[in-house]
Amino acid sequence: MSDCSVIGVLDDGPAGLTAEAVARIGAAKRVIGARRMLDGCADLMAPDAEPLELTGRIADVPGWIEASIAVGDPVVVLATGDPLCFGIGGLLARRLDPAKLHILPNRSTLQLACARFRIPWEDARWLSVHHRDSGDWTPGATPDHGLYPLAQALRRETLLAVLTNPANGPARIARLLLAEGLGEDFDLHVAERLLMPEERLIGGEPASAIAVMDFADPNLVLLRRRRATSALPRFGLPDDAYSQRRPERGLITKREVRAVALALLELRPTDQVWDLGAGSGSVGLEAARLCDRGHVYAIEKNADDLALIEANRRALGVANYSVRAGMAPDDCADWPDPDAVFIGGSSGRLAQMLETVLRRLRPDGRLVLALVAVENLTLALATLDRLGAHWDLNQIQAARSRPILSLHRLQAENPVWLVQTRAPSLPPADQTPSETDPCPEP
Repeated sequence: MSDCSVIGVLDDGPAGLTAEAVARIGAAKRVIGARRMLDGCADLMAPDAEPLELTGRIADVPGWIEASIAVGDPVVVLATGDPLCFGIGGLLARRLDPAKLHILPNRSTLQLACARFRIPWEDARWLSVHHRDSGDWTPGATPDHGLYPLAQALRRETLLAVLTNPANGPARIARLLLAEGLGEDFDLHVAERLLMPEERLIGGEPASAIAVMDFADPNLVLLRRRRATSALPRFGLPDDAYSQRRPERGLITKREVRAVALALLELRPTDQVWDLGAGSGSVGLEAARLCDRGHVYAIEKNADDLALIEANRRALGVANYSVRAGMAPDDCADWPDPDAVFIGGSSGRLAQMLETVLRRLRPDGRLVLALVAVENLTLALATLDRLGAHWDLNQIQAARSRPILSLHRLQAENPVWLVQTRAPSLPPADQTPSETDPCPEP
């Protein structure tokens, strides 16, 4: 018998255990688990067994196990359902000698809930919102919010099986759907107190109904899509797909420039991206679609444009994107270091922005600037040279077809310079002087 047995237990207690699991609990000198599991399995334990409650002490569990193994005492850890499905089994498998670990899974509560509602789960995305209480979801919340992984998964999946906790329960999940404009996209199924006498199943309800209901713990939620996701391309959307300030004042990066800029950013799925001078949000929002396991942090000095950006965010179904009103780089100090940065406007702070961004870029980080003024191009290249950054310059000169009577002609768009650079090795901050831009970008 292995020195440590991790045994999956459901809320029917001993009734759901195999003969092997019962024998291992009876032979253990220490039994570790949550209070309700220890109480439920108390009659199976040896009279001299020491029960240890792990609630609030998960970090201590590997040490308890190692201490038992060191003196040759068999030890049992009681876990919910399948210990390797969002359970303590994963932690123990990483921390302990695998040869000393034996795992006896039970049915996962997620599996059991799907059986109760007769929902095939082979295509389900399983996740947990067992996180600290971050409050209700707010559109544009950052990755430290407890519901962030769920908000991202909602945009991609057709069936989600979600383990909850008292803070992040079914009603809060339903309010997330409503906040993101997805209230009509999913039916919600709630399995409450499975295998207990007071088990309750609530099936196929809309988010608006679940959002105002109370639920007993423990429970879990199944979200089943009933409206298909949009099939928009990842990037390269036409300009008129975006809400823009009218009359047009060049506050959107045109599609041809946007596509090349995104290519120069060399985005990866997990990248953290900054969009400085977001305008209508087009570059940052398309970057968010490309970095679907990363996050985009955007800033725009014109507070009135934030409503346009929010409308565009909703239209594109993007949840991994945060925007604020402010001036870069001062109002970006609390952002995580970026893998990629796009500067679409500098408002007279180009040199300062470049200095800050190049210091904050992660190793192999990429910076792309879009410039239309000759003076700013001159300043940008001089600043990059002074900072020791190697740069590449591209000029994008596109022309679009326009009707002329029964024929068509080409009308040139304004030329745009795109400068790409990477994070260099820089001297300490107090050795790098700052300059003032001669001409702010629009």
